[in-house]
Amino acid sequence: MIVGIDLGTTHSLIGYWSEDGSRLLPNALGELLTPSVVGVTDNDEILVGRSALEQLPLRPERTVAAFKRYMGSARETRLGKRGYRPEELSALVLKSLLADVKAQTGELPREAVVSVPAYFSDAQRKATRNAAEIAGIKVERLINEPTAAALAYGLQEKHDEAKFLVLDLGGGTFDVSLLESFDGVMEVHASAGDNFLGGEDFVDLLLEAALRELRVDAAGLQPGTRATLRARLERLKCQLSQHGEAHAALPLGDRTQDWSISEARFEQLAQPLLARMRAPIERALRDSGTRPQELDQIVLVGGASRMPMVSRLVTRMFGRLPLRHIHPDQTVALGACAMAGMKSRDHAFREIVMTDVCPYTLGIEISQTDSHQHVHHGLFSPIIERNTVIPASRVARYSPMRDFQAQLELNVYQGESPEVAQNVFLGKLEIPLPSRRAGENPIDVRFTYDVNGLLEVQALVVSTRSEHQLVIEQNPGLLKPEEIQRRLAELAALKVHPREQQANLALLTRAGRLYEEHTAALRQEIGAGLLQFKAALETQQPRQIEAARRYLGALLDQIEGESSPLPP
Repeated sequence: MIVGIDLGTTHSLIGYWSEDGSRLLPNALGELLTPSVVGVTDNDEILVGRSALEQLPLRPERTVAAFKRYMGSARETRLGKRGYRPEELSALVLKSLLADVKAQTGELPREAVVSVPAYFSDAQRKATRNAAEIAGIKVERLINEPTAAALAYGLQEKHDEAKFLVLDLGGGTFDVSLLESFDGVMEVHASAGDNFLGGEDFVDLLLEAALRELRVDAAGLQPGTRATLRARLERLKCQLSQHGEAHAALPLGDRTQDWSISEARFEQLAQPLLARMRAPIERALRDSGTRPQELDQIVLVGGASRMPMVSRLVTRMFGRLPLRHIHPDQTVALGACAMAGMKSRDHAFREIVMTDVCPYTLGIEISQTDSHQHVHHGLFSPIIERNTVIPASRVARYSPMRDFQAQLELNVYQGESPEVAQNVFLGKLEIPLPSRRAGENPIDVRFTYDVNGLLEVQALVVSTRSEHQLVIEQNPGLLKPEEIQRRLAELAALKVHPREQQANLALLTRAGRLYEEHTAALRQEIGAGLLQFKAALETQQPRQIEAARRYLGALLDQIEGESSPLPP
């Protein structure tokens, strides 16, 4: 079985392609969305998903979220007794998703198609593959998130010929793709994006505004208090998508303060973020040579796209309302499942061809002499331009600066700036040169970029026909193969809470969080419910446990103001 996975900043989903189309699978709690959160209990047990999210306000030093933003870096997060790299944290989320598939189908997937932001660098893509390897799943195919969303939308709409713009505002990233479908071909013309713009940034805005208006020093907040405030303001953000005004009770040390904000005020605060959304949209249109009036549809996906201000921004830019036909949280996952179906050569895809583009420019560092014979160093020479249809292979010829130069250092970058200092370094290759004059010593540099967004660099010394290949895995921040194997073995030895107990564990953690947040009568009520639930767990009787779980869950829902009267 080949599965499709949306490995998101805030939530992750998994599913597969069936005869009825893309099918997403729920986790042990019956939810399609698994929070991309990992924690370690005081007993050094690993928590993943909802239970880890509930622990975040209680044990912020033992819980981590939004680690996708650090993929491709050497950053480590200490949880309990050891440090975890972003790849390992992502691997734990992947293992949890794979366990959900096995629990429901009886089959452990052999391969996965994983979605990544279109603007993920080479290092970030390799880190995603490493995470899959650590989780024990083969990943040959990575799919850009807006491309996956476009695939899901295109399959649902089944247009014979259409050009549409997909805007994907997720928890941590914003991606744009301009896609055209015709005669069974789905062709991406341009991609653009921002790896550090998403729903989390809008929550940060609310947090800053609340602390400022309530005159609270942000620097003095305890990590647990900050995590609780963010959780409350995340719910407030969701309420603002439904109502013109919303309020939240914010725990601030020894007091709780009520804070409210209107949707109009929220939009006013968010103007800098909305302005950042315009730039990738305009770039995708410009790169593809498309005028706004040539678009048949503008499609919004991603959980954060529910905010009314996002729809209003798009309406102002294009003079029409955007579409949101598919559940925005699920669109990328549905597209990843469809790509899994394409990879397994399902008959439904026999007449469908999907093309993608390289979302950023790839090139090398060069030096050049101007008309006054001044040498300028650190310049960027593009070899594969952004939004080139992939797979692609391009070659360019260069010469050393000096006569009889013994060695040439080839530094590889991605980015759009004319100076490499402003671009992203990918790796370097040192090439020995024969003793010749500069003009007689050319080097052909070939870049090959595949459909997974992985780059191969080859350099050919023309005079000697000697070839050199760049292994970018040596880039700082990436794990070497032996390091991957070592970390895989370490993760296998960790105590991961059994999947079948995840629902109970998540409820216990949630009850513990609310117990800490409240006082007096409410705390007593939660404590009594907790005691009753723990007693039911001791009986090991499934029906009794289920009844107690329903009662405690309803009690907690009522306390958080989310639900209904308690069941009898």
